[in-house]
Amino acid sequence: MPIPHSFIEDLLARIDMSELVSSYVKLTKRVGSNEYGLCPFHSEKTPSFSINREKQIYYCFGCGRGGGAVNFVMEMENLTFPEAIEVLARRAGMTMPDAVGVEDAEKRRRMLALNRDAARFYHEKLTDAPDGAAAKYMRARGITPKMARVFGLGSAPDVWDALTAAMRARGYLDEELIAAGLAKRGKGGGAYDYFHDRLIFPVIDVRGNVIGFSGRILSSAEPKYLNSPDTIAFSKSRNLFALNLAKKSKAGMLILTEGNIDVVSLHGAGIDCAVASLGTSLTGEQARLMTRYTDKAVICYDNDAAGEKATERAIGILERTGINVRVLRLPGAKDPDEYIQKHGADSFRNLLDQSENHVEYRLRVILTEESLETDEGRIGYLTRATQALAEVPSAPEREVFGRTVAKNAGVSYEAIETEVRKIRRSLAKKEKAQLRREEERPKAAMQPADKALRYSNEYSAVAEEGVIRCLFADPETFDAAREAGLRQEEFTSPFLGKIYGRLMERDAEGERAPPPIVLAELETGEAAHLTKLLRQPSSKQEGVRALRDYIERIREEKLKSGSDITQALLAVQKIKQRKVMG
Repeated sequence: MPIPHSFIEDLLARIDMSELVSSYVKLTKRVGSNEYGLCPFHSEKTPSFSINREKQIYYCFGCGRGGGAVNFVMEMENLTFPEAIEVLARRAGMTMPDAVGVEDAEKRRRMLALNRDAARFYHEKLTDAPDGAAAKYMRARGITPKMARVFGLGSAPDVWDALTAAMRARGYLDEELIAAGLAKRGKGGGAYDYFHDRLIFPVIDVRGNVIGFSGRILSSAEPKYLNSPDTIAFSKSRNLFALNLAKKSKAGMLILTEGNIDVVSLHGAGIDCAVASLGTSLTGEQARLMTRYTDKAVICYDNDAAGEKATERAIGILERTGINVRVLRLPGAKDPDEYIQKHGADSFRNLLDQSENHVEYRLRVILTEESLETDEGRIGYLTRATQALAEVPSAPEREVFGRTVAKNAGVSYEAIETEVRKIRRSLAKKEKAQLRREEERPKAAMQPADKALRYSNEYSAVAEEGVIRCLFADPETFDAAREAGLRQEEFTSPFLGKIYGRLMERDAEGERAPPPIVLAELETGEAAHLTKLLRQPSSKQEGVRALRDYIERIREEKLKSGSDITQALLAVQKIKQRKVMG
């Protein structure tokens, strides 16, 4: 049976939206009943994420995300609806009702249990074979048995059905193994192991769940690293390897590396704040995940051309989150693991203290790639350096690094300052032009961001939105809507019609449906759009009159479409209005 409405209503009545959000986001400004902070869902430097304490909703003017407490937890923690309810219930000190049988939640629960059992299987295979290929590889890379236990490392045997056979014996189905990314479908219809002949690194989320795996090949085969495919429990772009351990660090920073081995090596050396992305370049979701646990990130990628390119990209992504970004160079070593093996942990810590400001790093890279011995090289250096400086938001930083650039190129600081100012004006002009283009597209601006919710008739939809706002704002409008005979079928927007139908049904049953309750039942895109509507003003004093005006407009639009039924309804409504007017 689904979670009872009464339980959800009681739960949300106990949750304070401001307190909930403040446990994830630093709210820096308060205006009336609204609080503002940097959005946790997209990169920004100026707060556009707002909390309305009166309506208990959140909305971001930048990315358009919005909803209530349940939607927020689902988004932040990548949880299903029942899992989010359970998290909030624990927060409120409430016990979940029995027999909440939601299919997706049960599938995810089974998948997490399967992943946990698979991790145990792999770990047992590693410890049971101290002379096996995985154990030998670990010793060659300096990974101790203690670190193997800390990270739960394991071994996937060089057998095609080792895991599938063991998990079948524990009662798991082939379909479950395939859905979890632990097996593949064979040509004959059976299943075979996804990982084999690999050192296994379980991927554990911040709540301690094994959500996926990463495997390093032990032979010369390819690919060298293989990660679990995305599943209902695992998303490579939204998780970081070892964040479950690094979040406990007292170092005050997170060190971002390229590989799992680098992370294990750093933790083994007592540097317990290292994490790594999972077979992909750093994503915006991973960067925002880091900001939940620190305000300082140190990029320590491989010391090669590919590493420098990845560093440049990561700087831009991290900088947009507002996090303090530094870059660590590793002289004489390819990666952190090799540096630790050659020079030890103390030497690495000394290097860490000397890590570069990300602007300093970018300017140094440009300097190494452009020759200052020729006029062409100097012009190339100045062009790229001033562009980089123009992207620095801090005026003092621009001046400090601008003087360094001027000295390197042998030109005056005033020349650098003039060019940087010119570039910044150009960038500002482009931003204004983009805003102007957006403002000149009113129809596009009013359309829902979710394409599945797009309006077929914008003029009717404006009135339909007004009806929804009236119902949320003034209980008396429910009776007025019934008197007017407004039906769900008259809405041109199926989504708005659905909301209208739900509100009217719950009112008929004697139940109020405040925004957080309705939002909790909606998909992400639906919740965001409804939140956007609810932020618009609605007058309680003129609620009934406004509602009637909206209904008339809806029916006028229907009349234009040639609906005989609507023509009749509109005529009846006008007769009623004339009687009321006297």
